[in-house]
Amino acid sequence: MDTAYVINTFFALFSITLIILMVPGFAMLEAGLVRTKNVSSVLTVNVMIYAVASMAFILIGYSLAFGEVQNETMSKWAFFMFQMAFVGKAINIMSGGVGERAKLFPLTLFTIIMGALIYPTAVNISWGSDWIKDTVFDLNFVDLAGSTVIHSTGGWALLAAILIIGPRKGRYVGDQIRVIPASNIPLVVLGAMLLWIGWFGFNGGSVGSIATKEAADSVALTIFNTNAAGLAGALSAGIFIYIRYRLFDITMILNGALGGLVAITAGPHLYSVTDSILIGGIGGILVVLAIPLFDRFRIDDPVGALSVHLVNGIWGTLAVGIFAADPAKGITIINQLKGVGEIAVFVFTVSSIVIYTINKMVPFRATDEDQLQGLDVSECGLEAYPEFKRAI
Repeated sequence: MDTAYVINTFFALFSITLIILMVPGFAMLEAGLVRTKNVSSVLTVNVMIYAVASMAFILIGYSLAFGEVQNETMSKWAFFMFQMAFVGKAINIMSGGVGERAKLFPLTLFTIIMGALIYPTAVNISWGSDWIKDTVFDLNFVDLAGSTVIHSTGGWALLAAILIIGPRKGRYVGDQIRVIPASNIPLVVLGAMLLWIGWFGFNGGSVGSIATKEAADSVALTIFNTNAAGLAGALSAGIFIYIRYRLFDITMILNGALGGLVAITAGPHLYSVTDSILIGGIGGILVVLAIPLFDRFRIDDPVGALSVHLVNGIWGTLAVGIFAADPAKGITIINQLKGVGEIAVFVFTVSSIVIYTINKMVPFRATDEDQLQGLDVSECGLEAYPEFKRAI
């Protein structure tokens, strides 16, 4: 008993370390995809999200998410930390998507509410066990590490924010979509690869135990399938983008990999390797198709977060009901669709109300002048690249 407890605790702590590596992963990815004049603001937002969301979850969110649930297979502190490591990821999905025009203070206010209320409620009605889950909702869907609970939750909140805040100044001019190139491709690659590595703790750690042969096999299969889906997403996106544009766009290839990783997150412990490759490959193609589709509707997402996290969060959750259906265990496409739908309605509705209210009190959107100058100056007073002439 003690040996298994110690092994599971150590495994959780190791997984937490990998998950927290995703903080610099998001930061580097977003810093590379925005313009140089906004890099310091993006980095500040990512650090603040980790600190503020984690503290809100520690003080309020954890109790709302899990109530009195006790985990006796590992230290309660390890379990607590593991769940805390997740909360910032849902909000990190937002930070890049509203980049280059969202102000830090109102975004911090929303982060507090997201970490203390919105995300924990989504957890409660899916993973938790408390009065909200048992009396208000009746969800019975499989989402091991959060294709819906984390990635779609962040995606729906981001969509609400973009619709309220609007696009960056100059992004859409008349009928034209102005291309705003990434500022630092090496940082994009570094950030994406840190996220990829962090996903092994994200999904593998969600199995919950590694102290028996069966549990160890499940963890290993989960991580293997996670990696396979990322590989497939990168390859399918790369091939598809080349066929379509005769170009190998590294940002699309990396977003394809991340899309595959999001898609596999709901059920990596349930799939064969072939299933994982198919799910991840479809995820990569969905990213390539979704990015221009959002632009067509003038939904300005500088980093492609909606395409990676929202679209593939939905696809990944539904994929469980397609590739791992087991009606005897309640794993059906209907239950998966119900889980997607109820989380979507709750998160998008509440996020819209909260963001709209905050925006009335403290405008989310930076002024046109501040956007032109760059948020590094107006929001941080510290330029990331002071030796470069700021791009207008």
